[in-house]
Amino acid sequence: MKYRIGIDLGGTNIAVGLVDEAYRFLAKESVKTEAWQGFDHVTDNMAKLCKKLMDGTGLCPAQIDCIGVGSPGAADKRTGEIVFAGNLNWSHVPLTDTLARKTGIGRVFLGNDADCAALGEFVMGAGRDFDSLGMITIGTGVGGGIVLENKLFAPAGTVAPELGHTTLIYKGESCTCGRKGCLEAYASFTALIRDANRAADAHPESALALLRAKGEKLNGKNIFQAAKQDDPIASQLVACFLDYIAQGATNIAIAFGVPLIVIGGGISKEGDYVAGQIEDIVKKEMFGGPQYAPKIRMATLGNDAGILGAAALADYQ
Repeated sequence: MKYRIGIDLGGTNIAVGLVDEAYRFLAKESVKTEAWQGFDHVTDNMAKLCKKLMDGTGLCPAQIDCIGVGSPGAADKRTGEIVFAGNLNWSHVPLTDTLARKTGIGRVFLGNDADCAALGEFVMGAGRDFDSLGMITIGTGVGGGIVLENKLFAPAGTVAPELGHTTLIYKGESCTCGRKGCLEAYASFTALIRDANRAADAHPESALALLRAKGEKLNGKNIFQAAKQDDPIASQLVACFLDYIAQGATNIAIAFGVPLIVIGGGISKEGDYVAGQIEDIVKKEMFGGPQYAPKIRMATLGNDAGILGAAALADYQ
């Protein structure tokens, strides 16, 4: 029996899971990342969680086939180094070597967190009946990953694919990466809230403006709720937001030829309300006609996707 550990390293939390060879969870734990305390502190916490899971299941390091880590930022799987992770304040840190030393587990694999989420959905989630997929994760930013013919697309020595930082609108809205017009600058919840506040300023009669007048801050949840209640301004705003996501999905389908695109992040809770609208747009926009358009599904694994994808890195490199 092969046992593996998957680690989803985030700016706020570290989530760790121990799985069997069928990627079934035997144990899970999480702690605060506490990135301000430095690289050694964070990797100590990662190693302690690994030990805690092994102790709780009666396993020792020799029985663990490998550890996989999904990290934010730019991760170089060839060197095992996190090249840059802004929300951790890390630059060129030797993650895999450090974790192998601290855990006593010799094989440690590194991937980008969005890539790992895509791989998790491929292995155990919305894409488990496909051999290829693309995934877009909608949150504060926009991430994504690609699995092609049972292999994670993550070329060694690069930080590709960074789907959220492909250009959607030439010289458009400024993006946090320094470019203009990125998909993230239009299809993230940050962008939706920005545009909702602009709409509320321009339309004081709208439900969005009324929410602000009551002291509520606009967020993804109440913006979507206003649209579902047929407020014309919110409805127009959400339709435009979904169109942006659909354009990004279409670009991915045209570039990679994937038969499925999974939509993850908080928006996945909107279910068919979102998936159907995005799929309809992609069918209209798809090069070659709707018969080549991918299916659109919402992610099913939630926060477990990153852990499972990290645990699966060794099998799908």
